Amino acid sequence: MKLPPAFRSLQYPNYRLYFIGQSISLIGTWMQRMAIGWLVYRLTHSGFMLGIVSFAGLIPTFILSPYAGVITDRRDKYKLLLTTQIAAMIQASVLAIAVLSGYYNITLIIILSATLGIINTFDSPSRQSLMVKLVNDKKDIHNAIALNSSMVNMARLAGPVIAGIVLYQFGEGLCFLLNALSFIAVITCLLLMKLPKHIYTIPTKNMWQEFHEGYIYLRNSPQLLRIIIMLGLLSLLLMPYATLLPIFAKDIFHGNAKTYTLLSACSGLGSLAGAYFLASRKTGHNLNRYILIASFFFGLGLFLLAVSTQLPLALFFIIVAGGGMMTCIAAGNTLVQTEVSDHMRGRVMSFYSMAFFGMQPIGSFFIGLLSDHIGARVTVGLQGCMGLALAACFLPGLYKAHKQLSKPANAAIHTAQ
Repeated sequence: MKLPPAFRSLQYPNYRLYFIGQSISLIGTWMQRMAIGWLVYRLTHSGFMLGIVSFAGLIPTFILSPYAGVITDRRDKYKLLLTTQIAAMIQASVLAIAVLSGYYNITLIIILSATLGIINTFDSPSRQSLMVKLVNDKKDIHNAIALNSSMVNMARLAGPVIAGIVLYQFGEGLCFLLNALSFIAVITCLLLMKLPKHIYTIPTKNMWQEFHEGYIYLRNSPQLLRIIIMLGLLSLLLMPYATLLPIFAKDIFHGNAKTYTLLSACSGLGSLAGAYFLASRKTGHNLNRYILIASFFFGLGLFLLAVSTQLPLALFFIIVAGGGMMTCIAAGNTLVQTEVSDHMRGRVMSFYSMAFFGMQPIGSFFIGLLSDHIGARVTVGLQGCMGLALAACFLPGLYKAHKQLSKPANAAIHTAQ
């Protein structure tokens, strides 16, 4: 049976297993994220503490990503991914046991969030690097990356909905337990994959030299560098808005866990629409233009969310923001993955992770602190304005890239020697 163009990467057995396992596991991941935010705000009623927990969960990526990238290029990416998934299942299990038994406090939540952050630091480059190797025809890499973004956002839509029901009926502990169980699916699918045996090579350089080579490669790849910087700024200035959604749900719109679920689910719905839009595009479309337009709508959606006084309007504008955010992220990821050379993939993806994931904790910390002083609504409004300014600042560079696509800096590595 011939698959629709948007799903053509599913014809490859290994990618299909990856897609199925991750789809189930990520629903649990989003349930845990929802439950963590609600639990922290229920315990502390503080936007600052929401920022602290988010900071703890993401700051390891900023610190350890370069090291993780070198490890990913040196090691078997499949075994590394399997290890991180098992470790994440253990973390979720400990969190579930602590909350269900009632023996927990904000300190334990911060420690476990930081633990998961360390795990994710090694998980992200190994997962990104392995994913493109699961597609036999390189022409379908663009579709595989976009389809992966669609899968992430299907989970981002379904996870909060399920979490909202579970939170309202049973509390946060069951959300954590279901997340722990969801890892069984991805671990099973990884074990069922049939991959060529990894060929180990003895490193001839130390880790610092290999990290420096990755830096030189990136510095001599203007297209890659521009996209990574822009995604890093989006991550720092705009994406932490999600940290404040519990405040919007409970204090601004005077709701409960169901309201929080609606806001998160609508953000996921917009993200899913953006990711599906990219997955359905044919290879060769200019992704720089999509990034520019999407970043504009991301900022505009956040600004309009901040000034909305009615929940239905807020839900619509958060869909707009979510769609802009994910289109920008998926297009940027696709550009990075398709332009980077295979021997540099792990190191470049570690810089990508450091910019994209590593900037979020810093942003979350200051966004949470700022919201305690000027309010969540004004804070998100400022984020929206910064998003519009960011789109304007990157307009010249992205317009230039629209006229002339950059070539991978294959010779850049020689500059480092």
